[in-house]
Amino acid sequence: MAPSDATAASIHTLLGDALANSGVPELLAQLDHQLIGLAEVKARVRDIAALLLVDKLRAERGFSADRPSLHMCFTGNPGTGKTTVAMRMASILHRLGYIRKGHLVAVTRDDLVGQYIGHTAPKTKEVLKKAMGGVLFIDEAYYLYRPENERDYGQEAIEILLQVMENHREDLVVILAGYKDRMERFFASNPGMSSRIAHHIDFPDYTAAELAQIAQLMLTSMQYRFDAEAQHVFNDYLERRMRQPHFANARSVRNALDRARLRHASRLLNAANDATAVDDDALITITAKDLLASRVFAQTPNQE
Repeated sequence: MAPSDATAASIHTLLGDALANSGVPELLAQLDHQLIGLAEVKARVRDIAALLLVDKLRAERGFSADRPSLHMCFTGNPGTGKTTVAMRMASILHRLGYIRKGHLVAVTRDDLVGQYIGHTAPKTKEVLKKAMGGVLFIDEAYYLYRPENERDYGQEAIEILLQVMENHREDLVVILAGYKDRMERFFASNPGMSSRIAHHIDFPDYTAAELAQIAQLMLTSMQYRFDAEAQHVFNDYLERRMRQPHFANARSVRNALDRARLRHASRLLNAANDATAVDDDALITITAKDLLASRVFAQTPNQE
């Protein structure tokens, strides 16, 4: 039987109120502001938030609403926003009541795997204890599995993780992260882990235009700015750097700005020593000279 108009209106109101009271719209707005691009990633985050919100309303209305599996896999190159999205996801899950604390514990293989017999289990269990009630983010998770080394203890950590992911899934969400091709091989070799991951989200590389916007956000947060010429030079820098090895998206942008700030500071200090006036505008303005000193313009590979 179709619901009455009054019932439909009531549910619509309840859903709207639940969304407003959850604080999730504000978190999604922060995500939009903090991360340039990544439209598909943001859409998936919204979809997951919508599912959880509707499930809570279904439970309140007396419908079946088993807790969905929330373990995830984030794939993509370095600097594409995986850790930032994981932090926002932890906050959303907490606001919606799916985890108790909403904190994120970020680890790598070294935090989980020991170097001798009897060392791995205590290390892994200690990390899991810290992460309980929140999100455990395991970066470069494929390094846990090293079948070529018979004496490697990564498999022990995986087995402990699998058990906890299944038995404590109401109190812990695990997010695995890393390069897409390596994560696919990891899952192929560890079907038990693959079967526990409900959400796979791929993070694409940023375009040069998006990286330029990211640079502007970073500069604003640090109270710096480019002058007109520096903006053009930085765009050229991005085009060159993106063609070089070991480019890490937003991470490389931040590294470039940090180096520019070093050159900016040295330039101002030299000006002061030469008795040249330094005003507030000079303190916040990065010039073309600060950028052109980069080795990228000398076309030396593997350098920033």
